[in-house]
Amino acid sequence: MASSEITQVSTNKMFGGYQKVYSHESKETKCTMKFGIYLPPQSEEGKNLPVLYWLSGLTCTEQNFITKAGAQKAAAEHGIIIVAPDTSPRGCNIEGETDSYDFGSGAGFYVDATEEKWKTNYRMYSYVTKELPEVIIRNFPACPDKQSIFGHSMGGHGALICALKNPGQYKSVSAFAPISNPVSCPWGLKAFTGYLGDNRENWENFVMC
Repeated sequence: MASSEITQVSTNKMFGGYQKVYSHESKETKCTMKFGIYLPPQSEEGKNLPVLYWLSGLTCTEQNFITKAGAQKAAAEHGIIIVAPDTSPRGCNIEGETDSYDFGSGAGFYVDATEEKWKTNYRMYSYVTKELPEVIIRNFPACPDKQSIFGHSMGGHGALICALKNPGQYKSVSAFAPISNPVSCPWGLKAFTGYLGDNRENWENFVMC
């Protein structure tokens, strides 16, 4: 049963379970964050279930995976919880936050920003690897020892970084068309420079190759 720290935004019956969306006040991003969660029918049987965290790509919200993936049927069959967070903080009133599709809102790149302008709110790496799992485990029948992570494009980069920087936290990691080396493409260079500054040593914390 969900606690008062999270607020249900929507719920839809699906494949014997429920596709829900919740919001909560994030300590990491200092703003209201949303996440989608699919609770398979087995979630009502009183046992903890494996949980998959999905990270979406540029311009997406928590709705992207809910409406496009069609994974809920398989999750219902196998008894897996799927969590899909938003891709960035929103509504932080930062100048330039909504000026472009590939930086700011919808483009958090799953890093913890170090630049003064962004570092208070844009902490998606810590949100995904620390705060969100804590929220899920406190409020839903999710097994803390059976967590996995996957994602697409920017989210594929995020999934790989989260897993490689936290050995043992995830049972598996999968990346679909990931931005594997973000500093070798315009999107990544723009994001890393904006969030992490010009010192490339800071970039190494969030680069795999």
